[in-house]
Amino acid sequence: MSRILVGPFNRVEGDLEITLDIADGRVDSAKVNSTMYRGFEQILQGKNPLDALVYTPRICGICSVSQSVACAYALADAMQMGMPRNGELCTNLILANENMADLLTHFYLFFMPDFARPVYAAQPWYETVERRYRAASGEAAREMLPARAEFLHLMGLLAGKWPHSLSIQPGGSAKPVEAHDRLKMLAILAGFRRFLERRLFGDTLETISQLNSVAELSQWAAQKPWQSSDLRTFLHLSLQLQLDQLGATTVPFMSYGNYPLEGERLFRPGVIDAQGTRTPLDSNQITEDLSHAWLTGQDRPQHPEQGVTQPSLENQQGYSWCKAPRLDGQVMETGALARQLNNGHPLMMDLAARSGANVHNRILARLLELAIVVPQMERWARQIDPSERFCLHSAMPDSAVGVGMVEAARGSLGHWIGVEKGRISNYQIIAPTTWNFSPRDSQGVPGALEQALQGTPLPDGEKDPVSVQHIVRSFDPCMVCTVH
Repeated sequence: MSRILVGPFNRVEGDLEITLDIADGRVDSAKVNSTMYRGFEQILQGKNPLDALVYTPRICGICSVSQSVACAYALADAMQMGMPRNGELCTNLILANENMADLLTHFYLFFMPDFARPVYAAQPWYETVERRYRAASGEAAREMLPARAEFLHLMGLLAGKWPHSLSIQPGGSAKPVEAHDRLKMLAILAGFRRFLERRLFGDTLETISQLNSVAELSQWAAQKPWQSSDLRTFLHLSLQLQLDQLGATTVPFMSYGNYPLEGERLFRPGVIDAQGTRTPLDSNQITEDLSHAWLTGQDRPQHPEQGVTQPSLENQQGYSWCKAPRLDGQVMETGALARQLNNGHPLMMDLAARSGANVHNRILARLLELAIVVPQMERWARQIDPSERFCLHSAMPDSAVGVGMVEAARGSLGHWIGVEKGRISNYQIIAPTTWNFSPRDSQGVPGALEQALQGTPLPDGEKDPVSVQHIVRSFDPCMVCTVH
Protein backbone atom coordinates (compact mmCIF):
# COMPACT_ATOMS: atom_id res chain seq x y z
CA MET A 1 0.00 0.00 0.00
CA SER A 2 1.30 3.45 -0.93
CA ARG A 3 -0.17 6.92 -0.52
CA ILE A 4 -0.07 10.03 -2.70
CA LEU A 5 -1.46 13.51 -2.19
CA VAL A 6 -2.99 15.08 -5.30
CA GLY A 7 -3.36 18.84 -5.13
CA PRO A 8 -3.72 21.67 -4.99
CA PHE A 9 -5.78 21.39 -8.19
CA ASN A 10 -5.67 24.02 -10.90
CA ARG A 11 -8.71 24.99 -12.96
CA VAL A 12 -11.15 24.46 -10.10
CA GLU A 13 -12.89 27.18 -8.12
CA GLY A 14 -11.23 27.18 -4.67
CA ASP A 15 -8.83 24.88 -2.86
CA LEU A 16 -8.85 21.08 -2.96
CA GLU A 17 -6.57 18.22 -1.90
CA ILE A 18 -7.16 14.50 -2.30
CA THR A 19 -5.30 11.73 -0.48
CA LEU A 20 -5.19 8.44 -2.40
CA ASP A 21 -4.20 5.07 -0.95
CA ILE A 22 -2.89 2.88 -3.77
CA ALA A 23 -2.82 -0.92 -3.83
CA ASP A 24 -2.02 -3.16 -6.82
CA GLY A 25 -1.94 -0.19 -9.20
CA ARG A 26 -5.41 1.09 -8.29
CA VAL A 27 -6.97 3.53 -5.85
CA ASP A 28 -7.96 1.54 -2.79
CA SER A 29 -9.52 4.51 -0.94
CA ALA A 30 -9.69 8.28 -1.21
CA LYS A 31 -10.10 11.14 1.23
CA VAL A 32 -11.24 14.50 -0.15
CA ASN A 33 -10.19 17.59 1.77
CA SER A 34 -11.89 20.95 1.28
CA THR A 35 -9.03 22.98 2.68
CA MET A 36 -10.50 26.47 3.17
CA TYR A 37 -12.92 27.38 5.96
CA ARG A 38 -14.73 30.67 5.34
CA GLY A 39 -17.39 31.19 8.00
CA PHE A 40 -20.30 32.79 6.13
CA GLU A 41 -22.85 31.02 8.31
CA GLN A 42 -21.29 32.60 11.38
CA ILE A 43 -21.09 36.01 9.71
CA LEU A 44 -24.86 35.95 9.15
CA GLN A 45 -25.70 35.36 12.80
CA GLY A 46 -27.56 38.33 14.29
CA LYS A 47 -27.95 40.20 11.00
CA ASN A 48 -31.18 41.61 9.59
CA PRO A 49 -32.69 38.78 7.52
CA LEU A 50 -32.72 40.85 4.32
CA ASP A 51 -28.97 41.45 4.74
CA ALA A 52 -28.51 37.85 3.66
CA LEU A 53 -29.27 39.01 0.11
CA VAL A 54 -26.02 41.01 0.27
CA TYR A 55 -23.82 38.47 2.05
CA THR A 56 -24.72 35.12 0.49
CA PRO A 57 -23.91 35.98 -3.16
CA ARG A 58 -20.37 36.72 -2.02
CA ILE A 59 -19.87 33.09 -1.09
CA CYS A 60 -18.84 32.64 -4.73
CA GLY A 61 -17.80 34.77 -7.68
CA ILE A 62 -18.92 32.36 -10.42
CA CYS A 63 -22.23 31.07 -9.05
CA SER A 64 -23.34 34.08 -7.01
CA VAL A 65 -26.76 34.20 -8.68
CA SER A 66 -27.50 30.66 -7.49
CA GLN A 67 -26.75 31.77 -3.94
CA SER A 68 -28.93 34.88 -4.45
CA VAL A 69 -31.88 32.85 -5.71
CA ALA A 70 -31.64 30.24 -2.92
CA CYS A 71 -31.48 33.07 -0.37
CA ALA A 72 -34.45 34.89 -1.93
CA TYR A 73 -36.48 31.66 -1.93
CA ALA A 74 -35.63 31.06 1.76
CA LEU A 75 -36.67 34.60 2.70
CA ALA A 76 -39.86 34.30 0.65
CA ASP A 77 -40.65 31.03 2.44
CA ALA A 78 -40.10 32.72 5.81
CA MET A 79 -42.39 35.60 4.75
CA GLN A 80 -44.92 33.22 3.15
CA MET A 81 -44.98 35.14 -0.12
CA GLY A 82 -44.73 34.35 -3.82
CA MET A 83 -43.56 36.03 -7.02
CA PRO A 84 -45.62 37.47 -9.87
CA ARG A 85 -45.21 35.77 -13.23
CA ASN A 86 -42.76 38.42 -14.50
CA GLY A 87 -40.67 37.95 -11.35
CA GLU A 88 -40.47 34.20 -11.92
CA LEU A 89 -39.60 34.67 -15.59
CA CYS A 90 -36.81 37.14 -14.85
CA THR A 91 -35.44 35.08 -11.95
CA ASN A 92 -35.38 31.99 -14.18
CA LEU A 93 -33.60 33.91 -16.94
CA ILE A 94 -30.99 35.34 -14.57
CA LEU A 95 -30.33 31.95 -12.98
CA ALA A 96 -30.23 30.19 -16.36
CA ASN A 97 -27.86 32.85 -17.72
CA GLU A 98 -25.35 32.10 -14.97
CA ASN A 99 -25.89 28.33 -15.06
CA MET A 100 -25.42 28.07 -18.83
CA ALA A 101 -22.32 30.29 -18.69
CA ASP A 102 -20.94 28.00 -15.95
CA LEU A 103 -21.64 24.83 -17.96
CA LEU A 104 -19.92 26.32 -21.00
CA THR A 105 -16.93 27.55 -18.99
CA HIS A 106 -16.50 24.19 -17.32
CA PHE A 107 -16.40 22.30 -20.61
CA TYR A 108 -14.01 24.58 -22.47
CA LEU A 109 -11.73 25.95 -19.74
CA PHE A 110 -11.78 23.32 -16.97
CA PHE A 111 -12.45 19.91 -18.52
CA MET A 112 -11.23 19.74 -22.12
CA PRO A 113 -7.71 21.17 -21.50
CA ASP A 114 -6.79 17.94 -19.66
CA PHE A 115 -6.79 16.15 -23.04
CA ALA A 116 -4.05 18.54 -24.20
CA ARG A 117 -1.66 17.26 -21.51
CA PRO A 118 1.65 15.78 -22.74
CA VAL A 119 0.67 12.41 -21.25
CA TYR A 120 -1.53 11.97 -24.34
CA ALA A 121 1.13 13.07 -26.85
CA ALA A 122 1.37 9.60 -28.43
CA GLN A 123 -2.33 9.51 -29.29
CA PRO A 124 -3.21 10.00 -32.97
CA TRP A 125 -5.72 12.73 -32.08
CA TYR A 126 -3.36 14.68 -29.81
CA GLU A 127 -2.08 17.35 -32.21
CA THR A 128 -5.60 18.43 -33.20
CA VAL A 129 -6.89 18.38 -29.64
CA GLU A 130 -3.85 20.14 -28.17
CA ARG A 131 -4.13 22.97 -30.68
CA ARG A 132 -7.82 23.48 -29.97
CA TYR A 133 -8.07 22.93 -26.18
CA ARG A 134 -4.73 23.72 -24.58
CA ALA A 135 -5.22 25.76 -21.43
CA ALA A 136 -5.50 29.54 -21.83
CA SER A 137 -4.26 29.73 -25.43
CA GLY A 138 -6.21 27.11 -27.40
CA GLU A 139 -8.43 27.96 -30.36
CA ALA A 140 -11.57 26.93 -28.47
CA ALA A 141 -11.01 29.35 -25.60
CA ARG A 142 -10.45 32.23 -28.02
CA GLU A 143 -13.79 31.45 -29.66
CA MET A 144 -15.77 30.65 -26.52
CA LEU A 145 -14.80 33.58 -24.31
CA PRO A 146 -16.24 36.33 -26.55
CA ALA A 147 -19.45 34.32 -27.00
CA ARG A 148 -19.71 33.87 -23.22
CA ALA A 149 -19.05 37.56 -22.59
CA GLU A 150 -21.78 38.56 -25.03
CA PHE A 151 -24.17 36.05 -23.47
CA LEU A 152 -23.57 37.53 -20.01
CA HIS A 153 -24.77 40.92 -21.27
CA LEU A 154 -28.17 39.40 -20.57
CA MET A 155 -27.27 39.72 -16.89
CA GLY A 156 -26.79 43.46 -17.28
CA LEU A 157 -30.24 43.88 -18.79
CA LEU A 158 -31.95 41.73 -16.16
CA ALA A 159 -29.89 42.15 -13.00
CA GLY A 160 -27.81 45.29 -13.43
CA LYS A 161 -24.46 43.56 -12.94
CA TRP A 162 -22.73 40.24 -12.33
CA PRO A 163 -21.61 38.87 -9.98
CA HIS A 164 -23.35 39.88 -6.74
CA SER A 165 -26.47 41.43 -8.23
CA LEU A 166 -29.06 42.76 -5.78
CA SER A 167 -31.99 42.68 -8.21
CA ILE A 168 -33.18 39.22 -7.10
CA GLN A 169 -35.63 39.70 -4.22
CA PRO A 170 -37.98 37.41 -2.25
CA GLY A 171 -40.90 38.90 -4.18
CA GLY A 172 -39.38 38.75 -7.66
CA SER A 173 -37.04 41.01 -9.63
CA ALA A 174 -36.35 44.61 -8.61
CA LYS A 175 -35.30 45.51 -12.17
CA PRO A 176 -38.25 45.73 -14.58
CA VAL A 177 -37.79 44.89 -18.26
CA GLU A 178 -38.93 47.34 -20.92
CA ALA A 179 -40.06 46.29 -24.39
CA HIS A 180 -36.78 47.38 -25.99
CA ASP A 181 -34.84 45.40 -23.34
CA ARG A 182 -36.74 42.27 -24.34
CA LEU A 183 -35.67 42.74 -27.96
CA LYS A 184 -32.04 43.09 -26.85
CA MET A 185 -32.37 39.92 -24.78
CA LEU A 186 -33.68 37.95 -27.74
CA ALA A 187 -30.80 39.23 -29.89
CA ILE A 188 -28.27 38.15 -27.24
CA LEU A 189 -29.87 34.72 -26.98
CA ALA A 190 -29.87 34.36 -30.78
CA GLY A 191 -26.15 35.13 -30.87
CA PHE A 192 -25.42 32.57 -28.16
CA ARG A 193 -27.52 29.99 -29.99
CA ARG A 194 -25.43 30.58 -33.15
CA PHE A 195 -22.20 29.88 -31.29
CA LEU A 196 -23.57 26.71 -29.71
CA GLU A 197 -24.96 25.40 -32.98
CA ARG A 198 -21.89 26.30 -35.03
CA ARG A 199 -19.02 25.31 -32.74
CA LEU A 200 -20.16 23.27 -29.73
CA PHE A 201 -22.78 21.03 -31.35
CA GLY A 202 -22.49 21.41 -35.11
CA ASP A 203 -26.26 21.02 -35.24
CA THR A 204 -29.43 22.69 -34.00
CA LEU A 205 -30.16 22.81 -30.27
CA GLU A 206 -33.46 21.06 -30.94
CA THR A 207 -31.74 18.15 -32.68
CA ILE A 208 -29.34 17.66 -29.77
CA SER A 209 -31.99 17.97 -27.06
CA GLN A 210 -34.20 15.40 -28.82
CA LEU A 211 -31.58 12.64 -29.10
CA ASN A 212 -33.38 9.78 -27.34
CA SER A 213 -30.95 6.88 -27.07
CA VAL A 214 -27.33 5.81 -27.19
CA ALA A 215 -27.96 4.42 -30.67
CA GLU A 216 -29.31 7.78 -31.90
CA LEU A 217 -26.34 9.60 -30.36
CA SER A 218 -23.88 7.24 -32.07
CA GLN A 219 -25.64 7.63 -35.42
CA TRP A 220 -25.61 11.40 -35.04
CA ALA A 221 -21.90 11.47 -34.17
CA ALA A 222 -21.03 9.33 -37.19
CA GLN A 223 -22.67 11.73 -39.65
CA LYS A 224 -19.65 14.07 -39.66
CA PRO A 225 -15.92 13.85 -38.79
CA TRP A 226 -15.08 13.93 -35.09
CA GLN A 227 -13.21 17.23 -35.52
CA SER A 228 -16.30 19.00 -36.93
CA SER A 229 -17.76 20.07 -33.58
CA ASP A 230 -16.66 20.12 -29.97
CA LEU A 231 -19.35 17.65 -28.89
CA ARG A 232 -18.24 15.18 -31.55
CA THR A 233 -14.64 15.67 -30.40
CA PHE A 234 -15.61 14.89 -26.82
CA LEU A 235 -17.51 11.79 -27.90
CA HIS A 236 -14.50 10.62 -29.91
CA LEU A 237 -12.09 11.15 -27.02
CA SER A 238 -14.48 9.51 -24.59
CA LEU A 239 -14.73 6.45 -26.81
CA GLN A 240 -10.95 6.24 -27.30
CA LEU A 241 -10.19 6.64 -23.58
CA GLN A 242 -13.23 4.72 -22.29
CA LEU A 243 -14.43 7.55 -20.09
CA ASP A 244 -17.67 5.64 -19.52
CA GLN A 245 -15.60 3.25 -17.37
CA LEU A 246 -14.01 6.00 -15.29
CA GLY A 247 -15.34 7.63 -12.13
CA ALA A 248 -18.31 5.37 -11.52
CA THR A 249 -20.66 5.72 -8.57
CA THR A 250 -23.68 3.63 -7.63
CA VAL A 251 -25.32 6.17 -5.30
CA PRO A 252 -28.76 7.68 -6.00
CA PHE A 253 -29.13 10.94 -7.94
CA MET A 254 -30.85 13.90 -6.28
CA SER A 255 -32.30 17.10 -7.73
CA TYR A 256 -34.21 19.88 -5.99
CA GLY A 257 -35.90 20.82 -9.27
CA ASN A 258 -35.38 24.11 -11.06
CA TYR A 259 -36.92 27.03 -12.95
CA PRO A 260 -40.42 27.25 -11.42
CA LEU A 261 -43.21 29.00 -13.27
CA GLU A 262 -46.76 29.16 -11.91
CA GLY A 263 -46.46 25.93 -9.95
CA GLU A 264 -44.61 23.89 -12.58
CA ARG A 265 -40.86 23.37 -12.99
CA LEU A 266 -38.78 22.90 -16.11
CA PHE A 267 -36.70 20.33 -14.18
CA ARG A 268 -38.62 18.38 -11.58
CA PRO A 269 -37.35 17.47 -8.09
CA GLY A 270 -36.78 13.92 -6.97
CA VAL A 271 -34.38 11.07 -6.24
CA ILE A 272 -33.62 8.34 -8.79
CA ASP A 273 -31.24 5.41 -9.11
CA ALA A 274 -29.45 4.18 -12.23
CA GLN A 275 -32.18 1.58 -12.83
CA GLY A 276 -34.77 4.35 -13.11
CA THR A 277 -36.56 3.84 -9.79
CA ARG A 278 -37.69 7.32 -8.78
CA THR A 279 -38.97 8.55 -5.40
CA PRO A 280 -40.19 11.99 -4.28
CA LEU A 281 -37.72 14.29 -2.59
CA ASP A 282 -38.40 14.75 1.14
CA SER A 283 -36.17 17.61 2.29
CA ASN A 284 -37.02 16.82 5.92
CA GLN A 285 -34.78 13.75 5.56
CA ILE A 286 -31.68 15.86 4.86
CA THR A 287 -29.08 15.76 7.62
CA GLU A 288 -25.48 16.87 8.04
CA ASP A 289 -22.90 14.63 9.71
CA LEU A 290 -19.81 16.17 11.34
CA SER A 291 -18.02 12.95 12.28
CA HIS A 292 -15.12 13.45 9.84
CA ALA A 293 -15.12 17.25 9.61
CA TRP A 294 -13.10 19.83 11.52
CA LEU A 295 -16.30 21.09 13.08
CA THR A 296 -18.04 20.78 16.43
CA GLY A 297 -21.39 21.54 18.07
CA GLN A 298 -23.36 18.43 16.99
CA ASP A 299 -23.03 14.99 18.57
CA ARG A 300 -25.22 13.40 15.87
CA PRO A 301 -26.45 14.23 12.35
CA GLN A 302 -28.90 17.13 12.31
CA HIS A 303 -31.32 18.63 9.83
CA PRO A 304 -29.89 21.97 8.59
CA GLU A 305 -32.67 23.85 10.39
CA GLN A 306 -31.03 22.73 13.66
CA GLY A 307 -27.52 22.62 12.22
CA VAL A 308 -24.40 24.19 13.72
CA THR A 309 -21.32 25.37 11.86
CA GLN A 310 -18.55 25.83 14.42
CA PRO A 311 -14.92 25.18 13.39
CA SER A 312 -12.68 23.01 15.56
CA LEU A 313 -9.44 21.15 14.96
CA GLU A 314 -10.03 18.88 17.97
CA ASN A 315 -11.82 16.17 15.98
CA GLN A 316 -9.23 13.42 15.62
CA GLN A 317 -11.26 11.77 12.83
CA GLY A 318 -11.55 15.02 10.86
CA TYR A 319 -9.84 15.43 7.50
CA SER A 320 -11.94 18.14 5.80
CA TRP A 321 -13.77 21.36 6.60
CA CYS A 322 -16.71 19.95 4.63
CA LYS A 323 -19.71 18.39 6.38
CA ALA A 324 -21.22 15.11 5.16
CA PRO A 325 -24.80 15.78 4.00
CA ARG A 326 -27.04 12.75 3.61
CA LEU A 327 -30.63 12.16 2.48
CA ASP A 328 -32.33 9.54 4.66
CA GLY A 329 -28.82 8.45 5.64
CA GLN A 330 -27.72 7.93 2.03
CA VAL A 331 -24.94 9.49 -0.04
CA MET A 332 -26.32 11.42 -3.02
CA GLU A 333 -24.82 12.53 -6.32
CA THR A 334 -26.11 15.83 -7.63
CA GLY A 335 -25.55 17.83 -10.80
CA ALA A 336 -26.70 17.94 -14.42
CA LEU A 337 -26.80 14.14 -14.69
CA ALA A 338 -29.07 13.96 -11.63
CA ARG A 339 -31.32 16.69 -13.07
CA GLN A 340 -31.75 14.99 -16.42
CA LEU A 341 -32.34 11.56 -14.89
CA ASN A 342 -34.98 12.93 -12.51
CA ASN A 343 -36.53 14.73 -15.45
CA GLY A 344 -36.65 11.47 -17.38
CA HIS A 345 -34.60 12.50 -20.42
CA PRO A 346 -34.53 9.35 -22.61
CA LEU A 347 -30.88 9.63 -23.69
CA MET A 348 -29.57 10.02 -20.15
CA MET A 349 -31.89 7.28 -18.88
CA ASP A 350 -30.48 4.94 -21.54
CA LEU A 351 -26.90 5.84 -20.68
CA ALA A 352 -27.47 5.46 -16.92
CA ALA A 353 -29.17 2.09 -17.42
CA ARG A 354 -26.09 0.89 -19.32
CA SER A 355 -23.28 2.36 -17.21
CA GLY A 356 -24.64 4.42 -14.29
CA ALA A 357 -22.73 7.55 -13.34
CA ASN A 358 -19.29 8.11 -14.87
CA VAL A 359 -17.14 10.80 -16.46
CA HIS A 360 -18.74 10.40 -19.91
CA ASN A 361 -22.31 10.63 -18.68
CA ARG A 362 -21.72 13.61 -16.38
CA ILE A 363 -20.14 15.71 -19.12
CA LEU A 364 -22.71 14.75 -21.73
CA ALA A 365 -25.54 15.72 -19.35
CA ARG A 366 -24.00 19.17 -18.94
CA LEU A 367 -23.83 19.72 -22.68
CA LEU A 368 -27.34 18.36 -23.16
CA GLU A 369 -28.63 20.87 -20.63
CA LEU A 370 -27.32 23.75 -22.73
CA ALA A 371 -29.34 22.47 -25.68
CA ILE A 372 -32.46 22.14 -23.50
CA VAL A 373 -32.34 25.39 -21.55
CA VAL A 374 -31.28 28.00 -24.12
CA PRO A 375 -34.44 27.51 -26.27
CA GLN A 376 -36.47 27.72 -23.06
CA MET A 377 -34.75 31.01 -22.23
CA GLU A 378 -35.93 32.33 -25.59
CA ARG A 379 -39.49 31.36 -24.70
CA TRP A 380 -39.24 32.95 -21.24
CA ALA A 381 -37.94 36.20 -22.73
CA ARG A 382 -40.89 36.39 -25.12
CA GLN A 383 -43.36 35.82 -22.26
CA ILE A 384 -42.27 38.85 -20.19
CA ASP A 385 -45.03 41.46 -20.10
CA PRO A 386 -43.50 44.92 -19.42
CA SER A 387 -46.91 46.28 -18.38
CA GLU A 388 -47.26 43.84 -15.44
CA ARG A 389 -45.61 43.76 -12.01
CA PHE A 390 -42.15 42.29 -11.52
CA CYS A 391 -41.91 42.28 -7.72
CA LEU A 392 -44.13 42.00 -4.64
CA HIS A 393 -43.33 43.25 -1.14
CA SER A 394 -43.98 41.90 2.33
CA ALA A 395 -42.70 42.19 5.90
CA MET A 396 -40.51 39.65 7.67
CA PRO A 397 -42.13 38.24 10.84
CA ASP A 398 -40.23 38.60 14.11
CA SER A 399 -39.95 34.81 14.27
CA ALA A 400 -39.89 32.55 11.24
CA VAL A 401 -38.08 29.73 9.46
CA GLY A 402 -37.61 29.34 5.73
CA VAL A 403 -35.89 27.15 3.17
CA GLY A 404 -34.76 27.97 -0.37
CA MET A 405 -33.85 25.12 -2.71
CA VAL A 406 -32.48 25.62 -6.19
CA GLU A 407 -30.32 23.90 -8.79
CA ALA A 408 -27.02 25.62 -9.46
CA ALA A 409 -24.94 24.48 -12.45
CA ARG A 410 -23.15 21.98 -10.21
CA GLY A 411 -26.26 20.60 -8.51
CA SER A 412 -28.56 21.02 -5.53
CA LEU A 413 -28.13 24.13 -3.38
CA GLY A 414 -30.15 24.71 -0.20
CA HIS A 415 -30.39 27.66 2.21
CA TRP A 416 -32.09 27.30 5.61
CA ILE A 417 -32.84 30.43 7.66
CA GLY A 418 -34.14 30.89 11.20
CA VAL A 419 -35.32 34.28 12.46
CA GLU A 420 -35.84 35.24 16.10
CA LYS A 421 -36.72 38.72 17.36
CA GLY A 422 -36.28 40.08 13.85
CA ARG A 423 -32.69 38.85 13.50
CA ILE A 424 -31.07 35.81 11.89
CA SER A 425 -30.75 33.17 14.60
CA ASN A 426 -29.39 30.46 12.32
CA TYR A 427 -28.38 30.21 8.67
CA GLN A 428 -27.19 26.96 7.13
CA ILE A 429 -26.17 26.26 3.55
CA ILE A 430 -25.54 22.96 1.74
CA ALA A 431 -23.89 23.52 -1.63
CA PRO A 432 -23.71 21.02 -4.52
CA THR A 433 -20.03 20.26 -3.93
CA THR A 434 -20.77 19.72 -0.23
CA TRP A 435 -22.92 16.79 -1.37
CA ASN A 436 -20.52 15.48 -4.01
CA PHE A 437 -17.23 16.04 -2.17
CA SER A 438 -18.37 15.14 1.34
CA PRO A 439 -16.09 13.19 3.67
CA ARG A 440 -17.10 9.92 5.31
CA ASP A 441 -20.08 9.89 7.64
CA SER A 442 -20.39 8.29 11.10
CA GLN A 443 -20.96 4.89 9.44
CA GLY A 444 -17.68 5.26 7.55
CA VAL A 445 -19.43 5.58 4.16
CA PRO A 446 -17.42 7.73 1.69
CA GLY A 447 -18.95 10.62 -0.23
CA ALA A 448 -19.73 10.51 -3.95
CA LEU A 449 -16.33 11.63 -5.25
CA GLU A 450 -14.49 9.41 -2.78
CA GLN A 451 -16.50 6.46 -4.12
CA ALA A 452 -15.94 7.54 -7.74
CA LEU A 453 -12.17 7.49 -7.24
CA GLN A 454 -12.07 3.97 -5.78
CA GLY A 455 -10.71 1.44 -8.25
CA THR A 456 -9.18 4.04 -10.57
CA PRO A 457 -6.08 2.56 -12.28
CA LEU A 458 -2.86 4.49 -11.63
CA PRO A 459 0.42 3.86 -13.45
CA ASP A 460 3.42 3.35 -11.16
CA GLY A 461 5.07 6.57 -10.08
CA GLU A 462 2.40 8.89 -11.50
CA LYS A 463 2.09 11.78 -9.02
CA ASP A 464 -0.52 13.83 -10.89
CA PRO A 465 -2.67 11.14 -12.51
CA VAL A 466 -4.73 12.46 -15.40
CA SER A 467 -7.44 9.87 -14.71
CA VAL A 468 -8.00 11.47 -11.30
CA GLN A 469 -8.15 14.89 -12.94
CA HIS A 470 -10.87 13.68 -15.34
CA ILE A 471 -12.96 12.23 -12.50
CA VAL A 472 -12.67 15.28 -10.26
CA ARG A 473 -13.50 17.69 -13.08
CA SER A 474 -16.47 15.61 -14.20
CA PHE A 475 -18.17 16.85 -11.00
CA ASP A 476 -17.13 20.48 -11.73
CA PRO A 477 -16.23 21.31 -8.10
CA CYS A 478 -16.77 24.75 -6.62
CA MET A 479 -14.77 24.55 -3.42
CA VAL A 480 -15.45 28.09 -2.22
CA CYS A 481 -19.16 27.21 -2.03
CA THR A 482 -18.42 23.91 -0.30
CA VAL A 483 -17.22 25.27 3.05
CA HIS A 484 -19.10 28.52 3.47
